[in-house]
Amino acid sequence: MSQNFFAKSKYTFIAMGVLSVVIISYLYHLNNKAKSLPIYNPIDINPRLVDESLLNKAKNHKIASFTLTDQDGKTVTEADFDNKIYVADFFFTRCGTICPIMTNNMAILQTEFINNPSIKFLSHSVTPVMDSVPVLKTYAEAHGAISGKWHITTGAKKDIYNLARKSYFAVLDEGDGGDQDFIHTEQFILIDTEKRIRGFYDGTNKNEVNQAIKDIYLLLTEN
Repeated sequence: MSQNFFAKSKYTFIAMGVLSVVIISYLYHLNNKAKSLPIYNPIDINPRLVDESLLNKAKNHKIASFTLTDQDGKTVTEADFDNKIYVADFFFTRCGTICPIMTNNMAILQTEFINNPSIKFLSHSVTPVMDSVPVLKTYAEAHGAISGKWHITTGAKKDIYNLARKSYFAVLDEGDGGDQDFIHTEQFILIDTEKRIRGFYDGTNKNEVNQAIKDIYLLLTEN
């Protein structure tokens, strides 16, 4: 065979190799894109969960700023979650129904990501007057909440209820955060590093908690 044949074959194989790399890279990109988590805005969520003022909002929804106090008496704000992925929920220490299950499942999430400083957890008391800092501290210690990793918080009731209804879309019922207002929800809400909602899970359901773990790992690949 002539040298020209071998030269042409060489370039053909190189071209095929380059094309294969391009195709594989493209398919890998498509596969990763298909696996990415949705970014939830009010328009994507059951309207019954969305405050009337936000019903038509189709983009750029983020968790609002907040000021809370955790089990160590430390002030916790949205800045403590800058560049962090976190899971939020709403509970109260005297709850004897869904809250113990949720808290145990949040502890499972904490254990799964115990060595990853990029992952945090945030629990909001829906009975903040009763759930004082000492009460929260006892509760946190009983459930193995790690200070700085899992913030179990109290604060102004109206602020917490506004977060539940207007930021996290965690409850169906309406209210004004007054004395007679009460929310009770099993939702775990997954928040990304840009404070956007990326997932909702039933915090009492082991299968959904396992899905949350998978989704957190997937979210980590975006960063």
